[in-house]
Amino acid sequence: EVQLVESGGDLVQPGGSLRLSCAVSGFAFSSYGMIWVRQAPGKGFEWVSGVTSGGTTKYANSVKGRFTISRDNAKDTLYLEMNSLKPEDTAVYYCVKGLTTHYGPDDYWGQGTQVTVSS
Repeated sequence: EVQLVESGGDLVQPGGSLRLSCAVSGFAFSSYGMIWVRQAPGKGFEWVSGVTSGGTTKYANSVKGRFTISRDNAKDTLYLEMNSLKPEDTAVYYCVKGLTTHYGPDDYWGQGTQVTVSS
């Protein structure tokens, strides 16, 4: 059974930092691309960042230069390092399994972790 479990969401002040983690099981993590998607209150889903199985990364313009995606294949864990956080980064963040080795999403999502940026 494919499982993705996010953690690390919290309330943080503007300009602060957080690191999200996504522990996965039930599939060969190292063979698939992985994605972070977020949903702000009252808005649709936004693709945030992706990493291929080979480690190539891509970012949405809204987070480029502030967020860093990474993966630890030995630990079957995906990360999202978020710096210089802004109120508009407030959202539920989801970890998504890739359909292939690249960024296209599969149907397997985690339960989400809440990030709130507010003073």
